[in-house]
Amino acid sequence: MEGNLLERTVADVLDEALAAADEELFVVNPSTDTLTELLDVLDADDGPTVTVLAKPAVLKDVTEDFKLASTAADLRDAGRLSVLEYESNDNTLLVTPDSVVAVVAAGDHVAGLVTDDATFIEGAYAQYRDVADEAEPFGLRTPGINRVRDSLRSSLGDRTAEDFDGVLASLETARGDGDGLDEVTISLLVAAKNEELLYDISKWGEDVGIASKATFSRTKTRLEDKGLIDTEKVPIDVGRPRLRLKLGDDRLKGASNDELASVAQSVLAK
Repeated sequence: MEGNLLERTVADVLDEALAAADEELFVVNPSTDTLTELLDVLDADDGPTVTVLAKPAVLKDVTEDFKLASTAADLRDAGRLSVLEYESNDNTLLVTPDSVVAVVAAGDHVAGLVTDDATFIEGAYAQYRDVADEAEPFGLRTPGINRVRDSLRSSLGDRTAEDFDGVLASLETARGDGDGLDEVTISLLVAAKNEELLYDISKWGEDVGIASKATFSRTKTRLEDKGLIDTEKVPIDVGRPRLRLKLGDDRLKGASNDELASVAQSVLAK
């Protein structure tokens, strides 16, 4: 980069930094908002390799949102992103072998302040290269969203996979803490919409790495208690009958995915 960046958003500054980086970019001590924006603008198929050096608390906060965590996992699986723990009070920096940009927020605008001091740039890059070599990888256990989609489609069919995507897309976040629905709740709601077996959706969820069968069972009980889903027994040749999931609240029957998410959130918030 040849000059300071005066942009309206963090995303604009990140876009400029990514476009200017040839092979490698360090994102040092990002805030929660900056890391969120980075995951939104990173392209899994094009651009530099990005190494995030962030406080564990920031990483934990961001990855509690399934939408962000599964995007990060996709980028990691594509070889585009490394997420490392780094406890520091450094400024938020974007560092490449050829540039150092300090990200500074001022009111409604964000600036990327660029230095042209070659010695400083060389020293900063060497410093964070060493930090990255010593840092611990963050334990990102969420599966990548593309893996989730592909496995759901192969396990339970196109309609259930499309409904999962539709509900997820309608949510700003997927945290399950009153700010969006979590991934297990979404899975059970779309399974009930398509009258899938609890056994099938929970086995899929455990196999793909979303949650254990026990977590699916506990969440099913909560949704049932809230009246959002019902179950009916389906006899099998050997063993206990399995449970078919069905929508319980009349407002959900025939609802669009947006409406499904909205009603479920309002009921669960009570």
